[in-house]
Amino acid sequence: MHIEDVIPKDWMELASVQEDTQDKLLALPNVVGTAVGYRQRGGVETDEPCVTVFVEQKLPLELLPESARVPRKVKNTPVDVVEVGEIFAGAAPAEQLHEPEMEEGAGMPPMEMQPEAGPSPLVLRRRVRPVMGGYSVGHYRITAGTIATCCYDMAPFPGIPSRYYILSNNHVLANSNNASIGDPILQPGPYDGGALPGDTVARLSRYVPIRFMSGGQAPCNYVDAAIAEGDFADLSREIYWIGYARRLYRAPRVGLTVQKCGRTTNFTTGRVTHINATVNVNYGGGRVARFCRQIVTTRMGAPGDSGSLVMDTEEGGVGLLFAGSATATIMNNLWYVQSLLRVRITER
Repeated sequence: MHIEDVIPKDWMELASVQEDTQDKLLALPNVVGTAVGYRQRGGVETDEPCVTVFVEQKLPLELLPESARVPRKVKNTPVDVVEVGEIFAGAAPAEQLHEPEMEEGAGMPPMEMQPEAGPSPLVLRRRVRPVMGGYSVGHYRITAGTIATCCYDMAPFPGIPSRYYILSNNHVLANSNNASIGDPILQPGPYDGGALPGDTVARLSRYVPIRFMSGGQAPCNYVDAAIAEGDFADLSREIYWIGYARRLYRAPRVGLTVQKCGRTTNFTTGRVTHINATVNVNYGGGRVARFCRQIVTTRMGAPGDSGSLVMDTEEGGVGLLFAGSATATIMNNLWYVQSLLRVRITER
């Protein structure tokens, strides 16, 4: 995975500094990620590029021992410290959303969905055929996530695809590595009323395993992604309320306006705040995974939106939403998703 594939050329030098220094920065207490973006002063974004360090909680310097302080510069490059809270797979913990907690059973992913407080539009939680992006979906042993879109095997043009798939997260379709190939996928997801066998719309076909941190080792993950094969007649590439992903926005820029449609928060818009992010993501049950070369936006999702396809405003596919905090949303670069799953999401 080459950095030049997903980073604009004018950000490459800064991104290289970030990657060269991120291991030391991530070893500091309270630090949950690094990225590149523009420095913030008093909560207002400036035009000064910098290396950004994400922390769970921003503390006064006098409360921190010297060894725990984030340096003001790395390799003569300015460093900005941004408080994001803890980053969870799914969107954000229930208490940060002021929603009641949902008891999770053994083997169930931590943050695919939490029930909402009060009335809300439920259109994307109902059964629909053909299925389309934005609607509720899930492995039969989880709660519910979101369909990104539908796709097919990567192959040279011209040709006739032999298989068609639903795209979403590993933790939505493959139960965070705990599923078996061929397992049933329900639409709507189980929490939204999907049940075996009548709501089975696809079967797990393949996924990119999530490598969790263990024994002091923190391997880099690039995607939380999976596909499930369904019948052509049951699958649509349309994304509810947005349209179609007609091209790939391979190297999104800081400041890009983006949009998504997801199971919980329906249609939302956001803005790319940081690129080339390396973040530690909590999957619950003591499992934490490090993800590299991620895209960070303003908060534009909630639990249950996992798997949403994030687009620009001109039908360009940008990312696959999979995690977030109370203030930020994290997504995989869609080019990595397409490459690692060996599928075609767009034709351009």
